[in-house]
Amino acid sequence: MTRNIGTIARGIRTPIIKEGDDLVKIIEETVEKIIKEDNIVLNDMDVFAITESLLARAQGNYVNIDCITEDLNAKYDKSIGVVFPITSRNRFSMIMKAIANTKKKIKVFLSYPSDEVGNALFDKSLLLGKDINIYKDTLTEKEYWDLVGKNSLHRFTGVNYVELYKSYAVNDNIEIYLTNNPEDIAKLCDELLVADIHERKYLSELFKKLGVKTIYTLADILAKPIKGSGYNEIYGLYGSNLATEDSIKLFPRKSQEFVENLQRILKEKYNKNIQVMIYGDGAFKDPVGKIWELADPVVSPGYTSDLVGTPSEIKIKYIADTDLRDLSDDERTEAIKEKIIHKDSNLIGQNASIGTTPRQITDLLGSLSDLISGSGDKGTPLVLIQGYFDNFADN
Repeated sequence: MTRNIGTIARGIRTPIIKEGDDLVKIIEETVEKIIKEDNIVLNDMDVFAITESLLARAQGNYVNIDCITEDLNAKYDKSIGVVFPITSRNRFSMIMKAIANTKKKIKVFLSYPSDEVGNALFDKSLLLGKDINIYKDTLTEKEYWDLVGKNSLHRFTGVNYVELYKSYAVNDNIEIYLTNNPEDIAKLCDELLVADIHERKYLSELFKKLGVKTIYTLADILAKPIKGSGYNEIYGLYGSNLATEDSIKLFPRKSQEFVENLQRILKEKYNKNIQVMIYGDGAFKDPVGKIWELADPVVSPGYTSDLVGTPSEIKIKYIADTDLRDLSDDERTEAIKEKIIHKDSNLIGQNASIGTTPRQITDLLGSLSDLISGSGDKGTPLVLIQGYFDNFADN
C-alpha cells in the first residue's frame, strides 16, 4: 500500500514543569498517555524534541542578577564595554541591569541599524540621504537621537532600546554608542564583554589583535556557580531568558546526558529506534520584521547520534522537469522512486540536489519544533516528529 502522508509533527502537552521534577519520568508518562489516549503508534526514527526551557526549569538552572554582578566584578577592573548585545527585554534586559549594578563605567556598543538577529534600532530608511557609513561611523547618543527623532520605537514591542538600556544606569554610569566598527570600540574601552552570540569567537580574537586588555564573552559569565546558583559550563549567559524582575533562566546543562538517558528508556519500553533532541530557538527569519529567530547559541544543545549530519535529497521537481519530462505520469512516478532509492549518499555539487536545504538535521528539526510549540500559550513543549526520515520511495 502506498502511503499518502509524509512528515507529521505534533505538539504534545505536558504538566507544568518545576524545579526538581524528574523530567525523564514525566516525558515517559506523557508518551504512554498519548499512545493510549490519542492512538499514537511509534515507529523507528521517530523524534521526540524537548524545548530547552523544560530541561532548564527541571534542573533549577536559574541565577539572580546579583550573582551575575558578582562574577563581573571579579573579572573587570574599572569599566565594561558591552559589545553588540541583542536588543531584547527577554534576552538581555536583566543582564544589562546586572552589568550596570557593578557601578563601573559602562559603555554599550549597539550594532546598527539592527542587531545580529535582526531587531531594528530604527527604520534603516532614516539613513537615506545622510552622510553616515554604517560600517565605519560610530554614533554617540546625541547623534542617535538627532537621527531618529520621534521614530525610535521598535516596530513590534513599542520599546526604545537605547532608552531602556540607559534606564538601568546606576549613578549615570551607562554611555551608549551605535557602531559596527571594532577599531573604534577598542579605542573607546580596553575592558570588553563580547555579547554577540554567533561571532563571539571571531570578535574575541579580533579584539586581542587590536590590543584590548581584558576580553570575556557571555560564555565566561556564570560558567561556574556563584553561591550555589545555576550556571552553564559551556554557554554561560548565552541562551538565557528573563525569569523574574531580578533573575534569569540559563540554557540547560548536561543536555547530551539527558537525551541519551531518555532514548535508552524509550527504546527499552517500545522496542523502537527513537531519537531525542533538546531544541531552543529555530534558525529561521521572519520576512516582515526581518528578525532572525536564533538568539540561542545553538539550535540544539543535545541530540542522539542518528540525528547527526545533513539531508541528502534529490529535488523531485527538477528531475521531473528535466530527465523525466517525456514519461507518462505512472512511469515518471516509478522512475523518481528508482532515482531516490539509488541516489548517492553525498549529492553536493550535483544538479539533482539543486534547491534542497543543506542544513544540519538538528537545525531543521529544531526549527520545525520551535514553530510547532511556539513561545506563547500553546502548552506543547514536547514535539513528536514522525516520518521525517522517510521519502517518496518509501511505502
